[in-house]
Amino acid sequence: MTRAELLAHLREFDGILVLEPGPDSGVPEIAWGDSFFYYAPDGEVPTNAQPYGTIVTKNYPDDTASALGNGRWRLNIQVAHDRFVELVGEDPRSLSRVRDFAVPDTVHPHPVYGPLGWISIVNPETTAVLALELLGAAHAAARARFERRRR
Repeated sequence: MTRAELLAHLREFDGILVLEPGPDSGVPEIAWGDSFFYYAPDGEVPTNAQPYGTIVTKNYPDDTASALGNGRWRLNIQVAHDRFVELVGEDPRSLSRVRDFAVPDTVHPHPVYGPLGWISIVNPETTAVLALELLGAAHAAARARFERRRR
């Protein structure tokens, strides 16, 4: 699945805001070209919530293990604790296995945010259906948090 195809699927979610910073966005240049997914039915970036998913297209200074760039990109998704354990085989709070985070089309704990319950997939292909399922669940969880805060 290409980035464009994935983003097209995501844009069908109700209340989604896909933030794609660029030169005039006021966002630091390092984030230009990446995508951040929020539940924001008003179309405004939430001030009290982090994105529930991202696409990054390049390495960040503290995040180089996935060897991104040159057509390599990474989907990152916040998942529920039980789902994380099911997908990764370890509790996010006690990750111990050594992994090659650059292997594409494989579910990994996020190289930096794995302990916080985030998974990552470099260039999802055979994992695309799973990725869309996980994004749907993350979107539903973000919507539920939004509704709780609104009450």
